[in-house]
Amino acid sequence: MQKLETKSKQRGKGPSINLGAVDGELQSPSNADKAFRVSMERFLVRPASYLGALAVRIGVAVLRRLSPGMRRALAFGCGNLAFVLGIRRRVTLDNLRMAFPGLCARERRRIARASYGHMFLSALEGLCGHTLSKSTCVELMNWHLLEGHFEKGFLVASAHFGSWELMAELFSARGISMAAVVRPLAGAINAQLFASRQEAGMELIHPKGALRGMLKALKARKVVIQLIDQSLSADRAVFVPFFGRMTATAPALSMAAVSSKVPAYLVLSERIQGGMRVWVEGPFVAQSTGDSKGDVVLHVAQMTAALEAHIRRCPEQWMWMHRRWKVRP
Repeated sequence: MQKLETKSKQRGKGPSINLGAVDGELQSPSNADKAFRVSMERFLVRPASYLGALAVRIGVAVLRRLSPGMRRALAFGCGNLAFVLGIRRRVTLDNLRMAFPGLCARERRRIARASYGHMFLSALEGLCGHTLSKSTCVELMNWHLLEGHFEKGFLVASAHFGSWELMAELFSARGISMAAVVRPLAGAINAQLFASRQEAGMELIHPKGALRGMLKALKARKVVIQLIDQSLSADRAVFVPFFGRMTATAPALSMAAVSSKVPAYLVLSERIQGGMRVWVEGPFVAQSTGDSKGDVVLHVAQMTAALEAHIRRCPEQWMWMHRRWKVRP
């Protein structure tokens, strides 16, 4: 999974809330559980060792032999285990309670568990690569909005929603040249994710100097993609409404839209039985009022509002475990 956020300079924290007690959840994981998770993180996610890389390659080879149904069962099983162990559970339930105050605790827990499963399945899809096949059901909603723009290049805002890791394969299968803003991370798992994305034909743009890279890719008539649903530090973000709270949001894609006058679209991949449903919203055309900062903020707000509407429709398919609202204006 891609991570674009940086460490916030703001260290202030809100009041501590024991969500486990409030929502009737299990107690925090034991020290043994925490030690096990830290050990696995060091082995597979942090600086890639030879053994870590070998383990990931073997694991991917095994996963590729599994049927889609078995991969889904494995992912949702791992998601349930992570939820029971308390991995990001408090963050997830806190986010859901803030976003959906009218839902009961049981429904929020149901959404949270399903969200864990979808996140694990997206990770497996990204690791395995070449997941789409001729038998995969792909429903294209409003795809006609993109027709006629592929040869010119345009901007795509997306999110950690549904089958987002399959977007590169979808575009590549249709002969679409693309580039994406991706934060490079150390570790064997992340190295495999990067390799899978590059095999799908995706050019990777580093978030530092992202605007320059995006404009360069647009000049090459590529489709330029950025996920807009992760937190940034206050000095690098713009703040726009998201589920009723002002939220630090990446502005690079909107800055590219303002600078290049190229249209932007929101493209999301909802996971459905047997495949994916791709939603296209837009175009989101940047205004030219003479106030470039204001134009960027308005553009970000419009795309974020469209994203929120889709998350409200299918909340279990978004990444609620992310600390999306940790940075404050």
